[in-house]
Amino acid sequence: MIDILGNLAGGFGIMFTPMAVVLCLLGVFAGITFGAIPGISPSMAVALLLPMTFRLDPILGMVLLLGAYKGANYGGSVSAVLINTPGTPSAAVTAFDGYPMTKTGRVGEAMGISLFASVFGGIIGTVVLILFAQPLAVVALEFWPSEYFALTILGLTTVATMGGKNWQKALVAVVFGLLLNTIGMDPIAGTQRFTFGEIRLLDGLSLIPAIIGLFALGELFHNIEHYAKGEKFDKLAYKLPKLRSYLKVWKNITRAGVLGTLIGIFPGAGGTIAAFISYDVEKRFSKNPEEFGKGSPEGVAAAESSNSASAGGALVPLLALGIPGSATAAVLLGSLLVHGLNPGPEMFIDEPELVYGMFASMFMANAFILLVGLLGAGLFVRVTDLKKTILYPLIFTFAIVGSYAVSSSMYPVVVCVAFGVIGWIFRRYDFPCAPVVLGIVLGSLAELSFRQALIIGGIESFYKRPLTLIMLAIAIAAVAAPIVKKRRDEKKLEKVQD
Repeated sequence: MIDILGNLAGGFGIMFTPMAVVLCLLGVFAGITFGAIPGISPSMAVALLLPMTFRLDPILGMVLLLGAYKGANYGGSVSAVLINTPGTPSAAVTAFDGYPMTKTGRVGEAMGISLFASVFGGIIGTVVLILFAQPLAVVALEFWPSEYFALTILGLTTVATMGGKNWQKALVAVVFGLLLNTIGMDPIAGTQRFTFGEIRLLDGLSLIPAIIGLFALGELFHNIEHYAKGEKFDKLAYKLPKLRSYLKVWKNITRAGVLGTLIGIFPGAGGTIAAFISYDVEKRFSKNPEEFGKGSPEGVAAAESSNSASAGGALVPLLALGIPGSATAAVLLGSLLVHGLNPGPEMFIDEPELVYGMFASMFMANAFILLVGLLGAGLFVRVTDLKKTILYPLIFTFAIVGSYAVSSSMYPVVVCVAFGVIGWIFRRYDFPCAPVVLGIVLGSLAELSFRQALIIGGIESFYKRPLTLIMLAIAIAAVAAPIVKKRRDEKKLEKVQD
């Protein structure tokens, strides 16, 4: 604990420099702005800002991106509460009760509770991250390649099963990402694979343009396909509620914050699932469950607290094991890789200033979210009226320029546009894009660990090491669960029809 506090103090020392403060504030402001615009997810917002970090020191780049990550998680609630149009997927749960509160003239209470729940939920997530990331990293140092392989498989299968009724499509997306990862040089033998004589494919597909294309251009093309003239909304009064309104929901904020953090730790879960589960839990705990969905402050508090806290949880596997816990964490992983850093247990030893500087930046980001949310609510309300004819060309320009900046060549731009088309097709046929990115990121680790395990201990490595066997068993169960559930539902339906 003393080491953690000492390192954290060093992290705050880095954060209290003028450049770090400015970048954190800029990231928060940009994140809230992007998040308040319907259709722009936190992963998309972070992906758009990613090119700005290429020339920065790694810690300063992460400060900017983490600020945007945290800000976008809150920003999505703005349009959700005001116009029943969630700015981010996880904000859909906030709209369940936030918009009914707005319709009954309680917009200030809804916005205020949303803001404070997001801030304090984020603090809970950050505290859990600090306490558990390093211990998990110490345990990870004892992992063999077989354990890393089992862990990546567990992460991939978790993503697939999180697709709910569309788990088959999520599984297809994961496999697609894994197949894309085979392009380039064999990590062990050094031979070419699926390059078709193209020299620029020897290093595989460029990760950053792929991420920008999938999340930014894919969403952009989808929105253009469904373009419709936006409505005009009346200016809404904004007045924060009194202290007693917050005191009524502090238990909801705390429970949802802890639960959201725990859910966020699991790869592929993310803020959306955390918000839905926490909302359901709080409804069960509530003395007035019938008010949920009709304008319950408890519902708004649960959704926003868990959504914000899940950001801290998602960084636990990212920093401790090098495995992104969400789509946005995958973008953050890309930023670290660009700077030549490999997230994992060694980073706590080799780069403690970077790790604890990131922790400190998350505390500062929460403080700036509170400040910006209090002072800029009226401005964020107006952002939702931004014309799409201006917004869409800006997004496309940022994506192209950002991709070109990766290597100052047109190859990353082609990759970006190609993945933009892939992302658009995926959205059109209701295939999730996040598993594709996680498949690309985790694929290389899965392949390398699998082959290393075979070289070191042979096939016995996968069934003689207890932890490996346990994780593989859980992975198999995770894949089998939705299949079994579907068959049971089909049998029940057949009995009812008979």
